[in-house]
Order: sequence, then structure tokens, then C-alpha cells
Amino acid sequence: MTRIHPTAVIHPKAEIADTVEIGPYTVIGEHVRLHPGTQIAAHVVIDGWTEIGEGCRIFPFASIGSIPQDLKFKGEKSQVIIGKNNTIREYVTVNRGTEPGGGVTKVGDHNLLMAYVHVAHDCRIGNRVILANAATLAGHITVQDDAVIGGLTGLHQFVRIGRHAIIGGCSAVAQDIPPFVSAVGNRATLYGLNTVGLKRHGFSDDQMTSLKTAYKILFRSKLSMKDAVKKIRDDLSHSSEAQELAAFVETSERGVCR
Repeated sequence: MTRIHPTAVIHPKAEIADTVEIGPYTVIGEHVRLHPGTQIAAHVVIDGWTEIGEGCRIFPFASIGSIPQDLKFKGEKSQVIIGKNNTIREYVTVNRGTEPGGGVTKVGDHNLLMAYVHVAHDCRIGNRVILANAATLAGHITVQDDAVIGGLTGLHQFVRIGRHAIIGGCSAVAQDIPPFVSAVGNRATLYGLNTVGLKRHGFSDDQMTSLKTAYKILFRSKLSMKDAVKKIRDDLSHSSEAQELAAFVETSERGVCR
């Protein structure tokens, strides 16, 4: 059965599924939907048009669904959509989207948002992402599946973080971080492949070899980026990961870290 502490303040129109737990002094707004098995601790605020999937755990003093910190926002209806089995730790903030950005801030499944993480308006976070303590995402950022962002790291608006990338702590990221790589610094620079992370996720020796070759072509040869992408297309057509890396670089609008 749903367990709601008597001090919680819940709007009568909020949709609270069976088996949801809500702790003391938590506030749930009118347009919120909470799916089964989600646990909301004490002193949490969930507002706006916010949907939270099954099996999430939200820790004290998190704020989800508040209006964006964007001066262009004029009070329009916008959403936060959070998937299932996410862990959202203390003081995390996830803001609603804006009309120019599509109106939705989205978090996928099985993510870990550690304490003090900020996810700004219109961000898109994939699945199995780790955002370490006080990682700060500006608006319109995309973080693809299985990426790891270190603590106290700031990401510029509109940046993309590729799949299986890892960013070291205390970094400042102003350009896209390609998939499968490691980066750190202010401003962030690349330091090769995310070798440890890729092995932990079961990448084969052949996959690793192809990615190493593609990385060298892109970032350690004297080829222009356009010519490097073409060489990967021609020479590594058998490797879906190398093709993914090339496509990410080719479609970058902010440019990629080097």
C-alpha cells in the first residue's frame, strides 16, 4: 500500500501510484505523477508537470520540476520526465524544459545523480549515467548512455557527451566530448579512450583495437577532421563503434574537445 507521512503536503490532483512512499514534510504538486515503487524521502519538493517512473529513490532536499533558470521562460507548460530505477541524491535539482528547447527535461533509466547535481532545462540524459557530486549541467545538454561525469564539473549549454565517455572531476567542458573517450581539465581536453570503462562494459579486443585506430586517425594524425572522418568511413567500415565515433564528430555543432 501507498505510505504517506501525515506531514507531507500533496495536491489532491497529484497521481500517486500504489506502493509509493512519501516521507515527512515533502511537497508534491498538482501535475505530478509518481509510478509504483518509488520512494520519496523527507523534505523533497516535486512540482510542475513532472513524471517519475517506477522504482526511483529520491533523497532529502531534492527539488524536481521547478521552473527553469532561464530569463526567456514565460511560464509556459513544460515537463520533467524521469524514467525508472533512478537514484537521485540529496539537494539534486532538475528543472523543467522551455518552449524553445522542446519543453521537456528528460532523464532515462538506471541513472545515479549524486548530491548537489544540477540538471538544467531541456537536458537529455540517457541510461546508466553517473553524475558525481556537484556535476552541473547547463541547458540543452545531451548525455548519452553509460557516460560518467566527475564531481564539481561544469558543462556549457548545448554540449553533447557521447556514449561511454568519462570526464574527470573539476573539469570545465565547453565543447562536445566524443563517445568512448576520457577527458579532463579546464578547458577539458582528451586523454585517449576510456579503456577501463569499456573493458568493464564488455568491449572485445577487436572493438578496442578498432576504436584505438579511429581515435588515432581523428586526434593524433595530421589529417583534417573531414579527411579523418572519411578515412574511418573507408578503413573501419566493419566497426560500428568506429563509425559511431566518426558520426558524432561529423555532426558536432560546438566542435569537439581535442
